[in-house]
Amino acid sequence: MKARAAKTRIVRKWRPSIGLIVTALVMTALALPLAGLFFFRIYENQLIHQTESELIGQSAVLAMVMRREIEAGVSTAVPLGVEAPTPAAAEPYEPIMPTLDLTRDELLGRRPESQPSPAPADPAFVALGARLAPDLAETQRMTLAGFRLLDPNGVVIAGREEVGRSLANIEEVTEALRGRFRSVMRLRVSKHEAPPLYSLSRGTGVRVFTATPVVVRGRVAGVVYASRTPSNVFKSFYDERGKVAAAGSTIIGLALLIGFVFQRTITQPINELRRRTAAIARGDRTALRSPAHYGTAEFAQLSQSFLDMAAALQNRSDFIATFAAHVSHELKSPLTAIQGAAELLRDDLEAQERKMSDADRRRFLDHIVADTGRLTAIVRRLRELARAEGAATGGVTTLAAAVADLGCAFPALRIHSWGDLTVPIRMSVENARVVFAHLADNAANHGATSLTVSARLQGEAVCVTVQDDGPGVSCANRAKIFYSFFTTRRESGGTGMGLAIVRAMLHAHGGSIDLAADGADPPRGAAFVVMIPEAECNPRSA
Repeated sequence: MKARAAKTRIVRKWRPSIGLIVTALVMTALALPLAGLFFFRIYENQLIHQTESELIGQSAVLAMVMRREIEAGVSTAVPLGVEAPTPAAAEPYEPIMPTLDLTRDELLGRRPESQPSPAPADPAFVALGARLAPDLAETQRMTLAGFRLLDPNGVVIAGREEVGRSLANIEEVTEALRGRFRSVMRLRVSKHEAPPLYSLSRGTGVRVFTATPVVVRGRVAGVVYASRTPSNVFKSFYDERGKVAAAGSTIIGLALLIGFVFQRTITQPINELRRRTAAIARGDRTALRSPAHYGTAEFAQLSQSFLDMAAALQNRSDFIATFAAHVSHELKSPLTAIQGAAELLRDDLEAQERKMSDADRRRFLDHIVADTGRLTAIVRRLRELARAEGAATGGVTTLAAAVADLGCAFPALRIHSWGDLTVPIRMSVENARVVFAHLADNAANHGATSLTVSARLQGEAVCVTVQDDGPGVSCANRAKIFYSFFTTRRESGGTGMGLAIVRAMLHAHGGSIDLAADGADPPRGAAFVVMIPEAECNPRSA
């Protein structure tokens, strides 16, 4: 006896629901624009580079102008600064590249205040500053950068209110007075209160300073000291806060729309299928109906497959219940007869005076043997039906191989076969022989003397007509011949299971069997139409 299959259970553990996953995805999509604000630090660093590069270019132009003015208007007797470092190699170009990095370089404190000059600037440099001051103011107006022109001692000779004061105490200026370019980032302290959005950015509190030495005759003749606050993306956001709010509302709306679409197309159909499954498991037949909403094409196909499976299982359950009732009815009659005959024989044995003759005892014993034989036949047919319904569906054969041995198995029948007998069918030769053996046995038991098997290819199936010359099937019985236990030969030992076994075997292989129409009265033999799927590998085309 086969062991009963254990009930399969899914391991219980925490698993995220579809709703939770959808919510997480929507929230992630919603948070991406906000998280992107922090990635603007990369853009801010690029703005620092851009600002430094612009200051380098502007300072280079001002240094060239200042050098030309010094060479033309300042006497060689005026002392200059220290000797400038000599380049390592004579190159046609000496570019100054931006090097500041907001994430790597130190952010210095705000720029130190200017100091009183220990000695006034040379009158020649004062006059030079007076000549260049209008150009410096115009440049600052257009570029928004702050400029200071310093003499060789670090005294401001042009540049707003700090003229005449010394900036030599500032480290980048000190470095430039030694003949080396220097750029730094310093903390910016504005007179105006920053908008709230600026608190998200580090770059908003930074000001870039560059100190470019002016070299004349190999010595430091002055410094162009420039500064500027980098542009900031958050200022644009703050200025366009109405549009930013509209964009945020659009993002939230799109996130809600995505969530609604997921709920409508995925979560809702799955929950509906889950509720239907639970209802069907409880035996609720009303759950076998189409859902009100499918969501997607895949869920529509899944729902249809689920309904087909549930309907098939329900039909199977109904068939088993009806079949069990038929089996109990079929077994009840011979069992009752056997019990009655056995009780009569026992009562006669226990009686003081036996009244039953030997002929009566033999008759009762013959009834017991006959009913026992009928029970044996029913059990054998039930076993064959179970094998037919659970038959392995693999294998390929031909009709010629399936009907080749029918003549030997049923010598009372003349077997005739013709048509597309070599077309491969999707059924093993053993199962095909079971099908046609039962049909031949059915014909022989009903008095037929010949059986004709004709086949023709019809689409993707082979249509087989099995015709005998027996008495045929009456109109009253045509609708019942495939019912289990229906038979017109009950007295001669018929069980009514042969055609049921044939139908079960064919259904297991995707085929079918029907009784062919017959308008003659009385019927001229029985004709069955058998449909068997054609096998994919066709030896005729090989």
